[in-house]
Amino acid sequence: MRRRLTAQVKDSLRDLRNQLSVLNRQVSGKVELKEVDLDCLDLISRGGPLTPSTLARRAGLHPATLTGILDRLERAGWIARERDPADRRAVTLRALPDRGREMFRLFSGMNAAMDEICAGYSEEELRLIAGFLVRANEAGDTASRDLAAQ
Repeated sequence: MRRRLTAQVKDSLRDLRNQLSVLNRQVSGKVELKEVDLDCLDLISRGGPLTPSTLARRAGLHPATLTGILDRLERAGWIARERDPADRRAVTLRALPDRGREMFRLFSGMNAAMDEICAGYSEEELRLIAGFLVRANEAGDTASRDLAAQ
């Protein structure tokens, strides 16, 4: 029984990844960005301001690849490159709020659905789910780093 449930969890995570990928493709098409651009924008929005090297590391991208992505995001008004006041040689990346509202609107259906789903769980159950997802994310990060090191 445990093995079957574990397999179901893994299958459900793969299904979720695929469904989120479809949603991201649809959103990226609406805002005329590549999916990798959308990924980088999300990392900047959620973790910024970031340096380009930090973003490259978090996104698992080569810095040369990142340059084109940042150029597209900046041209389209999604991000700003700014000089770091502490070190004028360094550049930081910041998401621009006007375009962020547009992105929030495009994901509003999914956000509302997630709020509705979460409303059906107790605080204790939500803590358990959140903890599981954090650990699953950490496992994915470790697997990705291990694979990149090979």
